[in-house]
Amino acid sequence: MGKATGFLDYTRMNTTTRAPLDRLCDWDEFHLPLPKEQRALQGSRCMSCGVPFCQTGMEWEGKTFGCPLHNLIPEWNDMIHAQNPSHALARLLKTNNFPEFTGRVCPALCEQACICGMYGESVTVRENELSIIEDAFAKGLRLRCPPHYSGKQVAVIGSGPAGLAVADRLNHRGHHVTVIERDAVAGGLLTYGIPNMKLPKSVVKRRIDHMNKEGVTFVTNANAADPILAKRLLSDYDAVVLCCGAEEPRTLTVDTTGVDGFYYGTHYLKSAVERAQFGLNPAITTAQGKQVVIIGTGDTASDCVATALRQGAKSVTQLVRRGKGDYTDCQGNLPMDYAQEEAHAALGQDPRQFGVEVASVVTNDAGKLTAVVTTLGDTLPCDLLIAATGFSGCKSDVCAAFGVDAERTVSTQQDGYATNVDGVFTAGDMRRGASLVVWAIAEGRAAAAEVDEYLMGYTNLQ
Repeated sequence: MGKATGFLDYTRMNTTTRAPLDRLCDWDEFHLPLPKEQRALQGSRCMSCGVPFCQTGMEWEGKTFGCPLHNLIPEWNDMIHAQNPSHALARLLKTNNFPEFTGRVCPALCEQACICGMYGESVTVRENELSIIEDAFAKGLRLRCPPHYSGKQVAVIGSGPAGLAVADRLNHRGHHVTVIERDAVAGGLLTYGIPNMKLPKSVVKRRIDHMNKEGVTFVTNANAADPILAKRLLSDYDAVVLCCGAEEPRTLTVDTTGVDGFYYGTHYLKSAVERAQFGLNPAITTAQGKQVVIIGTGDTASDCVATALRQGAKSVTQLVRRGKGDYTDCQGNLPMDYAQEEAHAALGQDPRQFGVEVASVVTNDAGKLTAVVTTLGDTLPCDLLIAATGFSGCKSDVCAAFGVDAERTVSTQQDGYATNVDGVFTAGDMRRGASLVVWAIAEGRAAAAEVDEYLMGYTNLQ
């Protein structure tokens, strides 16, 4: 431990952010890094606990306590304090393949379990983690190409966080890995499901390019739900790992069939990325000049709020089913995330309305949405209705093509990743249901170990 009294000597300092009205003018990342000297002080706040709950990753009564990746947090915090970036990086990459992703979009379960936070403010674990990997990329992150190959061929279906984690680990183990992606750009959820201001697409591309240089092959615009392609993959590869996510949206109780102006949150966000970052013109409309109503809470709903504001929405209202009291903190304050801060700055008020749902929609004779009626009896003018209400499970098309058993998620052996089809495995949201990026990476790492043992008869992946 670099400084025994660091948690007493220094207060928590978060990275600064650009002003809400300023960042609404573009899609750029809005967090600004701290100077290295200040970051070293933040690293010194780690207490080096005898039992560091921050890295336990325990699940209890449906909740996770600590990091699911079991990151060696006290160790690399000590190295940040000592300003030893190479050792900090070595300890970080031992457990986390993609700190540049989790350092930006993870809800920091580690910080919620930080002992320092019991009587004060927790250590800035997530920001410390991000500083380590960004420093490494800035200096030229070293390639870790396998010294030799096993001759085994593995196909990974899907290039989201779980698929990338599987591919990265198996490639480092010495297997030939090909990642099959149905979209035009690899990255899955990281590319199409998270707005650029939270996770820049250049960051995702940087990692995929790095993996490609290390030996991973990426094939895009290839839909593995095609039975012909699926049969070929089963024939040509020694193992197949399905990592297609759980993107089937949870439908509304309100009938929206044929309504012009209704979209699900992930579909809307994907279209925004395609338009703003890739210069395409998708069929889904923008929010420009529209009165937008967003159903739901959580990250997807917030991202929809922030995206609609950047597209020039006339108004944004966010309907939250549960009451306001469920979201207030111990002092009775209602926290606002980045999107609500932006809405308050741009529109003069918090966009959320609590304890309310959509009871029905109103359309004109042409089927175009004009308003929504809430369960409180209010009629809200609405040109664009976005449902960010979660996910019901994985799509069935890929499962059918590979012949794996699935309901909401793919069925696997107990506590394992193998499906009912020999040589076919699954990981990530497709196996556990919609979850966090950090859990997808953890799933991918564990699945890679099981695949490696299947191929080689043993594994040294931990």
